[in-house]
Amino acid sequence: MEDLLAPGTGAPVTVRRLRRRPAFHPLRVAAVDRLCADAVAVSFDIPDELAGEFAFAPGQSLTLRRRVDGRDERRSYSICSPVGSRPRIGVRVVPGGLFSSWLAHEVGPGDTIEVMAPTGAFTPDLTEPGHHVLIAAGSGITPMLSIAESVLAAHEDSRVTLFYGNRRTDSVMFADELAEVKDLYPARFQLAHVLSREPREAELLTGRLDAGRLAALVEALVDVSGADHWWLCGPHGMVRDARRVLAGLGVPDDRVHQELFFAGEEPVGTVRREEPPADGPVSRVTVVLDGRSTTSALSREATLLDSASRVRPDLPFACKGGVCGTCRARITEGEADMRRNYALEPAEVSAGYVLTCQTFPVSDSLTVDFDS
Repeated sequence: MEDLLAPGTGAPVTVRRLRRRPAFHPLRVAAVDRLCADAVAVSFDIPDELAGEFAFAPGQSLTLRRRVDGRDERRSYSICSPVGSRPRIGVRVVPGGLFSSWLAHEVGPGDTIEVMAPTGAFTPDLTEPGHHVLIAAGSGITPMLSIAESVLAAHEDSRVTLFYGNRRTDSVMFADELAEVKDLYPARFQLAHVLSREPREAELLTGRLDAGRLAALVEALVDVSGADHWWLCGPHGMVRDARRVLAGLGVPDDRVHQELFFAGEEPVGTVRREEPPADGPVSRVTVVLDGRSTTSALSREATLLDSASRVRPDLPFACKGGVCGTCRARITEGEADMRRNYALEPAEVSAGYVLTCQTFPVSDSLTVDFDS
């Protein structure tokens, strides 16, 4: 349990940080702000009775749901606002994107969207001061803005260094907000914009935020021994390069935290089947969610999420790609095989947590606890 601030009120409320809350709530859109040509920020009004449920930690996400041609479509978006304020998400339009185009071009203030309470473990501990180094590219800045503002406001001894990669100046999300944070904390917030398709005065800041440039930036601007936590958010290639650089600098794994906004180019160990096979090996699987247990015979050739959602349609999920972590659950009995993971920390995996969208039953019996 921990104390956070109710959105928009500044009043403390007690919430259980990573409690599974699969229920969706209709929330009124408070504002849709244009960030750049292809990105918007959408903020929500939170009614008083849901203040505790929507109290969020910096770096967490909201899952949105809509029905399209009879299908249940969901997407997860990181919260960009600081702790204690109204939840606000950053959305970059994906060409042909079913959700992002709708949010950017059709949704407006006063509209209602179904939203799940905040989830995610890509969150700093605000009770401890420290130096946080943030490395982001593109829309990976969304959770970083929340983390930076929240960390700096929590302790006057905390510092933040942000390396932010984009193509051009006009594609930078939250440019004005980042400038305001810099003005508010000039001595404690260090910001380096890196542009790949637009020259900058400093050669070090011109080009892709790849391993070589990142290593040079860290060497020039960061005392590695004095950095307490490193936060990485962006495409898989950037995150992979950053981890390699940090490992070479001797940064302990437990100080490095990552989140991906896209991992589509990475191969999946086994292609998931939307429909479980009619025959084949099965496991007796018990699903625990919201204190209720359901036991069923589920195929070992389909993911736990795909098969179990047919008997428990209330299971939480969003991306189904092993990235967002919304479907996180703990294996408390039996054995399962997780084929892909871009959301869970090593300590979570060691504790038995899996992403059910990427996990297959292995043992004859299995218990999957979404309430852990």
